[in-house]
Amino acid sequence: MSPRCAPTPMANCLPAFGRHRGYPPRYGWLRKVYDALLRDPTALRRPNATILLGVGKSMVPSMGFWSQAFGLTVRDGQDLMPTERAHWLLGEKGGADPYLELDATLWLLHWWLVSAEHCHVPTWRYLFGHSPLSRSSRAELQGRLAAAAEAAGHKTPAPSVLASDIACLVTMYAPGDRTAPNIEDELSNPFRILHLLDPEPPAGRTADRSHLVALRRTAGRHCPVPVQAYASLDFAARTAGPEAGSISLARLASDPRGPGRLLLTSTADLRRALHQVADQRDGLAVVQSGDGQETFVYSSPPALLAEDVLADAYPTLRPASSHAARKSSCPSRR
Repeated sequence: MSPRCAPTPMANCLPAFGRHRGYPPRYGWLRKVYDALLRDPTALRRPNATILLGVGKSMVPSMGFWSQAFGLTVRDGQDLMPTERAHWLLGEKGGADPYLELDATLWLLHWWLVSAEHCHVPTWRYLFGHSPLSRSSRAELQGRLAAAAEAAGHKTPAPSVLASDIACLVTMYAPGDRTAPNIEDELSNPFRILHLLDPEPPAGRTADRSHLVALRRTAGRHCPVPVQAYASLDFAARTAGPEAGSISLARLASDPRGPGRLLLTSTADLRRALHQVADQRDGLAVVQSGDGQETFVYSSPPALLAEDVLADAYPTLRPASSHAARKSSCPSRR
């Protein structure tokens, strides 16, 4: 796709700025929402929701927001309803990782969050997929976000709302001050283990304290191989078509909505992951054309292959080898 025809950075994103209420997703929140909704679809709007969920009043809508943003719930009238994806991941019996204990799950959730067809977090999508710079001040990022929102036809968010988005994103991903670690704060923010952002400057460096947002472009090398391959096939299914076919490695690595950008994975690391998966599984191959371009080839619908590949990251799912055995709980299905 030529730059002239490329979609604006926030195309297809919902204008959902600031709906997290300032809270990034915390340990246990997604599980609590899932369990509560299984018992009672009205749980999050009941007067005693704070007691049911064990959180403060302002956190209840934030928990609902994040469950939707990760694709684990969808709105059903006034209530939220768990998706097939949620049952696949969080189901008490047979769930891939019911208590979110594996690092692979955090990488997977991050992918679902920022790659969603109707992304609930446009600020996140912009930073990971479209930001032209790896390091920028919060003020610079805020200006670019406002311009991207306007280009997408959204009402330009208030500066305070964009500042809240940036602060929430940094809290979610950036490690805290290593010179004065706060154990409770670290434990509350599980996505920091992915190291997608550099830590903020120590408190003594007041000149740039809390004002630098820095992506770690090499972070994706730690993303499990099955998740990288799943993301590649998931992206191919949504952009190259649902049938057997191929997609260039260059596109996977450089497209703003592809795994290279959104998982912060280098071309070399992505190539290594895809070769590893292709060597171990029929129906997948990485081939080189006459002009030296590499292509990821899949001989079955990529969405189904993605499901099989992802199972390799979860020991509880490995014995089920056929598509039919897991069709009802495919993580790509809403």
